[in-house]
Parts: sequence; structure tokens; C-alpha cells
Amino acid sequence: MTLQIRSTSSADTESLGAKIGANLRGGEVIELVSDLGGGKTTFTRGLVRGAGSTDKVASPTFTISKEYQAPRFTIAHFDFYRLGEAGIVADELAELVADPAYVIVVEWGDIAQDVLPPDKTTIYIQLQAEDQRLITVSYPAKFAYLLQ
Repeated sequence: MTLQIRSTSSADTESLGAKIGANLRGGEVIELVSDLGGGKTTFTRGLVRGAGSTDKVASPTFTISKEYQAPRFTIAHFDFYRLGEAGIVADELAELVADPAYVIVVEWGDIAQDVLPPDKTTIYIQLQAEDQRLITVSYPAKFAYLLQ
């Protein structure tokens, strides 16, 4: 299933993240696909807030991963941008993907595709103009509740 949404501001992108975050149950895997500066961290900030966390969200580009505590689960946010191969981080990701007490968010996940489940939700954020993005959410039917 696919849904396309136009975002005309960072607030729009964050709002979409919050809407999806409010519907998370735990066990979901979300891959974010975008160019540099496309809005992945902005989307994640909304997702974390929507899930009920008050943790401050920052890009994990230099730390590779960060965790945010929501009331019902932990959100693990991975960014593989700086890695040539997933290495040992792929092992950590594989363990968390199998744990329903986690929601996984992955940026630059190309090098970890063999660890990501085939039934993940993928969110493509395409920059169309300075403040305009086309966001395409591709998800399996079992995750339709994320966009309700």
C-alpha cells in the first residue's frame, strides 16, 4: 500500500511523523529514504513526540544509533550514512528488529537490507523545492493502522 503526502514545511513533516508515532504499537520497522537534509530527523522528531516521548531527538549520524523512551516501547534510531558496511551494528539491529518492545527507525539502510524485514514501512522524502517535499509512505497492509 502507498500513500503520498505533500509537505510544505518542517512543521508538516514533523506532524506526519507525530501522526504515525501516535499509532505505533511496538515491533514496527521504518526505513527513511531521502537525500541529505531531506527531513529524516525532522520526521523522526515528530514520530518520537507522537509516540509520547519527551526525549530530545538529534540525528545519530556521528553516533550511529540513539534510543528514545516512549511509554510503551523504546524507539531505536539508526543512521548508517557514515558506514561502508553495517558490521557489528547489523547484529545489534537484527536483535532489536526481533524485539516487539522496540520500534526501529533506520536512515541510509541500504547496507543493512539483509537485516531489515521485508514487511517494513518505507518512507521516501523527496525534496521538490526549498520547503516542499513529496513524502511517499509504502507499507504492508498489516501496518495500515499507522496512517489512521
